[in-house]
Amino acid sequence: MGRVIFHVDVNSAFLSWEATYRLKHLGGKVDLRNQVSAVGGDMEMRHGIILAKSIPAKKYGIKTGETILEAQRKYPDLILVPPNYGLYERCSSAFIKILKKYSPCVEQYSIDEAFIDMTETIHLFGNPEEAAVQLKNEIRDVLGFTVNIGISENKLLAKMASDFQKPDRVHTLWKYEISNKMWPLPVSDLFFVGRATTKRLLKLGIRSIGDLAQADPELLKLHLKSQGKVVWGFANGIDISEVQSAPIKQKGYGNSTTIAFDVSDSSTAKLVLLGLAETVGTRLREANMQAEVIAVGIKSYDLSYRQAGRPSKDNLTPVVSDLGNTRTNEKLGKEVGESREQIRRYIRLTELVPEILQMVDERQIAFRPAVEISYLSDEQQYSLLEAMQYNDATPSLAQAIKMKKFMQDGKLTDEVIQSIMQEEKPNQREKPAFRDERITKLIPKSVPRGRESDFVVKALEFYNRYLQRNKDRER
Repeated sequence: MGRVIFHVDVNSAFLSWEATYRLKHLGGKVDLRNQVSAVGGDMEMRHGIILAKSIPAKKYGIKTGETILEAQRKYPDLILVPPNYGLYERCSSAFIKILKKYSPCVEQYSIDEAFIDMTETIHLFGNPEEAAVQLKNEIRDVLGFTVNIGISENKLLAKMASDFQKPDRVHTLWKYEISNKMWPLPVSDLFFVGRATTKRLLKLGIRSIGDLAQADPELLKLHLKSQGKVVWGFANGIDISEVQSAPIKQKGYGNSTTIAFDVSDSSTAKLVLLGLAETVGTRLREANMQAEVIAVGIKSYDLSYRQAGRPSKDNLTPVVSDLGNTRTNEKLGKEVGESREQIRRYIRLTELVPEILQMVDERQIAFRPAVEISYLSDEQQYSLLEAMQYNDATPSLAQAIKMKKFMQDGKLTDEVIQSIMQEEKPNQREKPAFRDERITKLIPKSVPRGRESDFVVKALEFYNRYLQRNKDRER
């Protein structure tokens, strides 16, 4: 027998895990999976989208990714439950642990799905279908939720097979079955074919996966570039990728947030960007990686998305030294409405940009509680989100630093996070520890206690305006 690949996918994962938790641990009597229900974000925090839905909800046209308001229009009595990310992590770990009993070669594709290379171990469990049924039933009986398992010679076809009829099913999609089982499906059902690609294919008269499989690859390349040959290969069941049991080297690092209030001024937006950038920077430093291209994207209230990117600068020295040109900067300062004294302080601070950045790296400047929280693990951050929802509060800088200390000592449990979040916040913001006298001398005494870091951020903003002014001049 040749290669045998399983794709195991949890049915309505977030909802199934919540339903199982309520039934097994909270003594619940109603199974959410049998109700018109969904897991949805917090609309007040603007996370108001459907994250997972039950099969009965699907019958009313409710879709993952649509807004809660859209879903409620389709079914006003929709049962909504909040997300519980800590629970999801624990369920996912237990799920993967069972998979590894069947083969050491397991690739976790996402929190609720994984590939298993059963080629070397299939003889221990009978034929592929028997092994898949045994695995499926063990997950259901031990963990309480159901999965679909797709079986084939490669990852692509196994994944396509697992998307056939749900829930709690095993399906095969061997290459000889492609023409009967896969080709009649709509082209939008093919892996790697999204909305934009579907529209282009429909314009070419390609409506089914079979149409795509029999299309001219050169024509597809003309209209879809390199993606054209990829999707043509997928439509013909071609996939040579291996199951990667070791984590694949990460090629990109990113972070995003949904802001709970309207942002209409640039200073607030830049503080949000600062927090996101610090989180990404922390992850890059921990992985000992450097970024070649940096991009920033923003999604508006109407869900439109814009992104801009540029190569990162390895050497800031020439730019920083040019900032010493007082004449240039006084002119810039007048254009942006800054006083001459502020300009001089900003110029002198921007001359220390490398030192300031180094101090941020060494945690000597606490710009925001988010900087300290960014060090928590994913599971700890999920627990913190739960505590924030429960206490209707965000952590102060002191609370964030305390959590980080417990984390470093290996003692940051869910109970500790909840306890810290229940503490009263101090009336005054803590003063960041500026240990470099060159910086403290440049901060005016008129700056309120606790706002020193804001003044440094303002100087860096002045530095960015200078860069933008030079960029505009070059155009």
